[in-house]
Amino acid sequence: MQSKLEKSLLFLGLALTSVGVCAAEEAINAANTSWILTSTALVLFMTIPGLALFYSGLVRHKNVLSVLMQCFTITCLVSILWMVFAYGLAFGDGGSMNSVVGSGKLFMDGIELYSASGDIPETVFFMFQMTFAIITTALIVGGFAERMKFSAVLWFSALWLALVYAPICHWVWGGGWLADLGFMDFAGGSVVHINAGVAAVVAAVYIGRRRGFPETAMPPHNMTLTVAGASFLWVGWFGFNAGSALAAGTSAGMAMVVTHIAAAAASMAWMACEWIRYGKPSVLGIVTGMVAGLGTITPASGYVGPVGGLIIGISAGVICYFATQFMKRALKIDDSLDVFPVHGVGGALGTLLTAVFAAESLGGLGLETSISAQLATQFTGVIATVVWCGAITLLILFLIDKVLGVRVTPDQETEGLDVTEHNQRGYIL
Repeated sequence: MQSKLEKSLLFLGLALTSVGVCAAEEAINAANTSWILTSTALVLFMTIPGLALFYSGLVRHKNVLSVLMQCFTITCLVSILWMVFAYGLAFGDGGSMNSVVGSGKLFMDGIELYSASGDIPETVFFMFQMTFAIITTALIVGGFAERMKFSAVLWFSALWLALVYAPICHWVWGGGWLADLGFMDFAGGSVVHINAGVAAVVAAVYIGRRRGFPETAMPPHNMTLTVAGASFLWVGWFGFNAGSALAAGTSAGMAMVVTHIAAAAASMAWMACEWIRYGKPSVLGIVTGMVAGLGTITPASGYVGPVGGLIIGISAGVICYFATQFMKRALKIDDSLDVFPVHGVGGALGTLLTAVFAAESLGGLGLETSISAQLATQFTGVIATVVWCGAITLLILFLIDKVLGVRVTPDQETEGLDVTEHNQRGYIL
């Protein structure tokens, strides 16, 4: 039997606990939390099914399942590694090494009630950032599609997440040295797009061209899948950019507006370039232009106004179009699904133009320094991302090649990865 004193103390403890829980719930902003929860789902929607369908339609029919499998498996693998250690590398407090990389929060130990933004749970921030890590790693698939061993894809994705994505993410968003310089990357121009683009082109060059490239035509096998995937990407990108405001407010609203305008403008600009050059606009061209516009506006989306979004979108459509032509026709680099000219070039272009169109005089939200000074900072971030990503990606590929081998055999490549790697076919006719 409990004494009256014990019962009173128990009641008091429960009451204090209830007060603490209520106070914590009041401190959490329900509107912001709801928006970031929604944005998290939208960004994951970009990878599966968005990117998976977009990429799978672009490859030949004998490799459709291999691309779907790679995107799906990368989603699973990165999710687990993000929980185990990668989140800590990106957003943990690195102590004396904090300017370079974070640490701690292994297996989510030490996750706080509030995120760095102050009014959403850190678990929600953790999930939101996880989806960024997933799609960045999955984007690289387009560089080595149709010729990389599945086992090598898994090892590459894990090591790249740990050694490339997480450190660069920390530099920009985790309180690292680029953040200290005042580098502006609202939603991932350097962290996501330059990073993935450089990794893809390094992989494409290291692994080598597909058999028959560029003499043999390798057109997309199913444009219906590609257009469906591109449409999902467009919708999901609102979570990508507007969600990066980490609040349901004016910044998210403007980010959504400029994201949509830039995507539409880039689509039209790419289509115009193709129409003028070849006499007919293609479906592949207009959806690729859309992706280029979305990638290019990403770093600027929270800083520029509608006119800035329009100009950035038009610039993306034209410059990324010619970058794609130059890569394939002049350099003859087999970046299978044009990851570098679309995401790498677009990400760098948008990162640099952020310094221009963020200026209040040009309709942006304003700079803390001059355009020229900010441009120098942006250029520093671009170069740092290119150098680190390029060097470490090459090292990772070299090590995996020596241990496992990175490329399938010529016979396997001819038969197709669907059968040789996964023992299934995408189409049984």
